Amino acid sequence: MNVRGVTLQAGLAVVGLVAAFFVWQREPEGMPGEVTVLDVSKRALQRIRYDDATRSVELYRDASDEDTVWVRLGEKPPPPPAPKPTATDGGVGDGGVPGTGADGGVGAPTGGADAGTPAAPPPPPPPRELRGNETARNFFARLAPLKATRALGELDAKKQEELGLTNSPRKLTLTVDGREHAFVLATPSGNSWGSPYLRRDDGRVFLLGPTVLPDLEGASSRLVDRRMHAFEQGEYDAFTVTQGKNSRAFVVSGKPPAPVTVAPQGAPDKPDEFARNWHDRVWRLLPMDFVGRGDEPPGGAPEEVFRVEYKLGAKVVGHVIVARGDKGDFFARTEHTPGWAKLHTGVDTLATEAAKVASGAASGG
Repeated sequence: MNVRGVTLQAGLAVVGLVAAFFVWQREPEGMPGEVTVLDVSKRALQRIRYDDATRSVELYRDASDEDTVWVRLGEKPPPPPAPKPTATDGGVGDGGVPGTGADGGVGAPTGGADAGTPAAPPPPPPPRELRGNETARNFFARLAPLKATRALGELDAKKQEELGLTNSPRKLTLTVDGREHAFVLATPSGNSWGSPYLRRDDGRVFLLGPTVLPDLEGASSRLVDRRMHAFEQGEYDAFTVTQGKNSRAFVVSGKPPAPVTVAPQGAPDKPDEFARNWHDRVWRLLPMDFVGRGDEPPGGAPEEVFRVEYKLGAKVVGHVIVARGDKGDFFARTEHTPGWAKLHTGVDTLATEAAKVASGAASGG
């Protein structure tokens, strides 16, 4: 073989090795989690909505603060009740006598507006807007771009029915730069969610990953920010308790897990254990449920019982207001909650003791 032939063979070998290297480096198409359903950037994705037969869930960013995500939870009205069966045998009653009832009297009235029709169920409550947590904020990143674990292509009507995609009430809608992209979600009848099937508007079907639906279906507990404050213990050095016309300021020293001391502002060297224990319980108040942003609890605005204002130096960092509703339930709102939060039972004692803390009666001050 001459020199020219050897050189050509060597060049072809090098090209082959380079091509093989790039093929080896490139991930094969269709790898789990690598099938793109909708190519969208995080900035372009504006809203995520999920619907099923009983609920709707929306996630959207605050127009004035992109780091804040709001979760809108709604309930769907139940289907109308089926009408009660009516006689179709020409009016023959149970006694066999046409036009009469079983007891020989006049048969059931006909033509009444509500005859045989159950009362309509009450309408669902209006949707609630609640602050989203870190999981809700990360949700946008998980769906931009929207990816699936596998592409199944275009399936015939029979196969789509087997997968549950025919007439499925479950929908996922992504709003991108003002345009809505709708998808149908389903699983085969009798199967748990696992990895749901997703049908795009062009008819192509994908197998969605197993992590999206649990967050959407459990949005009220998984996507809602349930914190009462955005700051932690140790990030304030004073608080003021106000109850009615009485108000009393305290200074705080120490930071958990180290011992924390609470003392009246006018006597910082005289710790007040009653006030410290009382405030520990106030700090640990947990919301049972949230009223939506801009909404009032049932029965109207609750009546304030006491409030606590927190400071770090001269700066106010937050507050908590505890109030009683018209049915005796207790609610709280803070600098972080979008509205009122319903509290668990057992707040009555805190409300009673607030008068002692604010007036100094418990410590003789």
